Parts: sequence; C-alpha cells; structure tokens
Amino acid sequence: MKKTLKNQIETFKKAFLQYPGPLFDSFFVDDDIATIIRHTPHKRTSIFTPLVTLQAFIFQVLGADGSCKQAVAGVLADRLGNGQAANSVNTGAYCKARQRLPLAPLKDSATNVGARLHRQSAKAWKWHGHNVVMADGTTVQMPDTPENQAVFPQQTTQKPGLGLPIARMVALISLATGSIIDYSLGPCQGKQTGESSLLSPLLSALSPGDLLLADRYYCTFAIIALLQAMGIPVLFQIHANKKVDFRQGQQLGAKDHCVNWVKPKRKPVWMTAEAYADLPDTITVREFSVKGVVYTTTLLSAKTYPKTAVALFYRERWKVELDFRALKTDMGMELLRCKRPDAVKKEIAVYFLAYNIIRGNLAQAALRHDKVPRQLSFKSAVQLLAQASRQVVALTGVLLRNVVQAVVKAMASTAIGQQQRKSQPRAIKRRPKPYPLLMSPRQQACSTL
Repeated sequence: MKKTLKNQIETFKKAFLQYPGPLFDSFFVDDDIATIIRHTPHKRTSIFTPLVTLQAFIFQVLGADGSCKQAVAGVLADRLGNGQAANSVNTGAYCKARQRLPLAPLKDSATNVGARLHRQSAKAWKWHGHNVVMADGTTVQMPDTPENQAVFPQQTTQKPGLGLPIARMVALISLATGSIIDYSLGPCQGKQTGESSLLSPLLSALSPGDLLLADRYYCTFAIIALLQAMGIPVLFQIHANKKVDFRQGQQLGAKDHCVNWVKPKRKPVWMTAEAYADLPDTITVREFSVKGVVYTTTLLSAKTYPKTAVALFYRERWKVELDFRALKTDMGMELLRCKRPDAVKKEIAVYFLAYNIIRGNLAQAALRHDKVPRQLSFKSAVQLLAQASRQVVALTGVLLRNVVQAVVKAMASTAIGQQQRKSQPRAIKRRPKPYPLLMSPRQQACSTL
C-alpha cells in the first residue's frame, strides 16, 4: 500500500477513534477501506474523493438532520479547518460522488466490522461459553419513485400513489457487542421474500461456538437441521400452532423432554429439492415449557442448561428489537432518502457501517473499563463521536492518544443498566396532528385545490 494512501486511511480512521497504536486492535481494517477506494472511479483533483465522500456519508446518517446539505457543510468545515479552499455548498457533486461508491465493498466493510467485533467478544460477554447471535427481521420505507416501486413495491392493500415502497431485511446481530454480522434485503411481498427465505443465505456467516437466538418465526425443521449439521445450537420459542405432547420422548423433568422431529414432506420455498433431500429424516430437539410458554432448543442437557435459566435467558432476545429501534428511530433509518434502488442499497450499507462503528467504539470502551457493551448508551456514543471527530483528526502522538482515551472513558461512563422488556400499554400519550390521510395521489390532490 502506497504511503500517501496509507496516510489518508489513517486520517479517515482517526475520525472514528481508530488509530495505529497499542490502545486497541482496530475493528475497521485498512484492507476494507482500500477495497472501497480501488473500486470507486474518481479524479485525484476531485474534492469528493472516495474517503471524503464515505466519511461525509457516514456522518450524514449519524446526524440528526441527515440531509446532503449537512454533509456538504461538514466537508466545508473540514477543508477550512485544514487551510484548504472552500468547496461549494451545492450538493450535486457530493450526490454524484455517493453514486460512484461501490455497493459490494460497502456491504462487505459493514459486515466485516460487525463479524470482527463478534469474534473478538470477551469471555465475560458470552453465555455458557456461547457467542450468541440473534436473528430478526424488520422493514424500511423509502421515497415513492417509479424506480423504487419497481424493486421494492408498496403494500398491495394500498392504492397506487398513496403508499411508500417498502423493503424487508433480516439481520444477524451479536448479543455481546450489538454489531450486525450480516444481513439480507428483499421486497416485502412476493415469493421467497419471507424472513426464513432471507435468513437462509445468512447461515454461512455463523461458525462453531455461536448460538442462534430467534423468535418462533424461525423455528422450522429445515433451519434447525442445517444449523445442527454446522454444529451450531439454537434456542427458539415454539410457534403457537405446533402441538407439543410432553408425554412422548425422553423425559428430562416436568414439561421438559427430548423428542425427534420428523422431516415434513413439503420443502421450504427457499430450499432446492436436492438440498432438502440431503437433510436427515429426523432431528433430536429439546422442548420445555416455562410459565405456559413453550421453547425448543438443541441444548439437550437439562443439568447444564436448566429450563428456567434457559427461559430467562431467552428474554435477552428482546435486545434485537432495541437494536432495530436504535437504527430506525435514533439514526433515522425508518424512512430512507435515496430515490433509486441501487442508491437505497448503498444507503442501508452505510447505515449498518456507521452503526457497527459506534458498536465497535462501545465494545472497546467496555473492554478497557471492565464494562459490558450492552450496558452503555448507544445514543450517547453517537453524540460523543460526532462532537470529537473533527478535533481528533488534527491530532497526533501523545495528544491524540490522550484525547481518544478521554472520549472512550466518557463512553464507558454512560451506563444504562440492565435493560429488560417493560410491560407497558401499546399506546402513546401525545395526540396526532389533526390532518386527514391522503385518499388520492398528492399531485392529483393538489390539482383539486
């Protein structure tokens, strides 16, 4: 790697509190960044080089405003602070530079950061030695353009012009660090767009030592059989429609037994006939009931894993909902901004990259100060990083180390305690604004005024 490029990458990483030295092992490695640069066509004389564009894009999705104008203003402030000529505040050049960023390296960088954090989890953050991975799905909406509607069509129950394009995604999220290990994206409706179908290509991201924790939607024969073959245990809640007879199988205790599941005759839509035929005819799972809720797991030892302790641990699955809340509500990902599907996919990749960078800083703060990452405030970390980044970039040597240590210590001080799902009514206090819903496309409604 050329010295000039290496210096640019080091400056870029300093903005996210990553720098060469003995303080931490970097979770955002140079090779990931260099790959993005190599695959991005650009001119050396351009203001919006790949790294300038990517840094502005990351802080754009982290910012409260989230607009391109804010991102360009940030670049202007950086250039003036470095004694460089001011750039135009017109957003055209920046938006074109974003379009040149390559999707595949962006996604790889985001997931590589998340997987690296997951693999480096401290022993104290694991459960019975298992590095727990949570799986869940969510949806995001985007601007109503013909291009977005063609790839991510709106719900069929909505009239044309009244709905927004909507995409479904499924993500694997580390319970220990909160990082996104991998994700898949698809339309919200249609064949092979369900959460099980979107989960299937993600299973290869799991490795021995992991444990998959998910809700009842993923509790299927095919998923459990595939993961058993990979040596990965699972813990699911059983779907309410499935009948469980605790009188059968090997008894482990009251409403606790091991039983054989028989392979269904009908294969899942996301599997080929050959792959389904290769699955075993039966699998052995453990079923148990605690307070009327039935769970299934491939952790078969009742002595090592008592059912009450396992059921209590299952409540940790709620943290994946909090992670999606951080992404969609705190970071504003619930409604994307890009007007074309290829740009939407890049925007999602940058959201996940920014999210994983914050999770990485929290993990480093927790490791250095003997904390647990899940007990540190995500939103406070975003605020600290946004305020400190521009000052950190200009520093070197001992001063840089001292400032980074101080910011990391501040992140470690933002304790939020043990979060558990609160029993509250699904209602809001604030009244909605007294505006009616659009009953016709906006352009048509404007013509009637």
